Amino acid sequence: MTDTSIVKPVALVLGATGGIGGHVARGLFARGWTVRALNRNAAEAARREPRFHWLQGDAMNAAEVRRAAQDAQLIVHAVNPPGYRDWEKLVLPMLDNTVAAARAVGARILLPGTVYNYGPDAFPVIAEDSPQTPVTRKGAIRVELERRLKAASEGGVPVLIVRGGDYFGPGAGNSWFGQGLVKPGKPVTSVSRPNAGGTGHQWAYLPDVAETMLRLVDRRNDLPRFALFHMNGFWDGDGREMIAAISRVVGGKPKVRAFPWWLLALASPFVPLFRELGEMHYLWREEVRMSNEKLIEFLGEEPSTPIDEAVRATLADLGCLDAGRSRSHALPLPSVDAGRAA
Repeated sequence: MTDTSIVKPVALVLGATGGIGGHVARGLFARGWTVRALNRNAAEAARREPRFHWLQGDAMNAAEVRRAAQDAQLIVHAVNPPGYRDWEKLVLPMLDNTVAAARAVGARILLPGTVYNYGPDAFPVIAEDSPQTPVTRKGAIRVELERRLKAASEGGVPVLIVRGGDYFGPGAGNSWFGQGLVKPGKPVTSVSRPNAGGTGHQWAYLPDVAETMLRLVDRRNDLPRFALFHMNGFWDGDGREMIAAISRVVGGKPKVRAFPWWLLALASPFVPLFRELGEMHYLWREEVRMSNEKLIEFLGEEPSTPIDEAVRATLADLGCLDAGRSRSHALPLPSVDAGRAA
């Protein structure tokens, strides 16, 4: 008698309760993967998402990561300290634990990347091989993350990195969209504009980022040992198109206010998140765009949700279309109104 049982591939997702980690984990499950997730409160996480196999543990504990990775073919490294607290102390050790586990079990590492690796010398159009000379602490850490992954790949660990613009979408947490443009849990009566007038900005809708990663994972046998791709995402050519989409979705004309960078700087000594975001001001002053030519050549297309649909889903998740029911618990960025209240 022929055994028709199918052994599902196993993925370990670090950061499965977060934005990109959650979307990738759900996509892997839908594709037939067994999804393991490491969490410091596994019982509560399992109550909210019972489809995954939750394991109690911490990404800072090498032994716990190694045990969770047993028999895994893929480790999704989408974990970050909340609110950027102790970022410089935690991010690299967590990655080292992932690399050690991947090496031990023969798994591929998938890392969501950002534009923070790059400084103005690489602007305005950035390719995967553009020079990385960051001008911020966070950017320098990002460069070191990828350097360690490149070294790991040279030692036999397959690596896939997908870089996107500013994340937005359901579950995005501390995103510029959800904490800089609009106010979670409130109807949209005004929108803050962080960028200089006429300056383009690149956004990445989380479900599209996850789908891109999943399609690349589907073709993992065709990938090189170290694979790196950029997404185009939603390119806001003059800095006004995202605001226009928000206006269309809410069916009105919200007031547009300049983002109070001065207030962000004032609060930075007391709030680590504000300090880190303030360092990214340069990405709003200049036009920066990552080219997706390499991705298109490999996949044939880039998954892309119509912008109004993406904005509607994002606003609904933030509670802005049904005031008071926001699912976002992120720390709000300062607004013009908050400045007045202070």
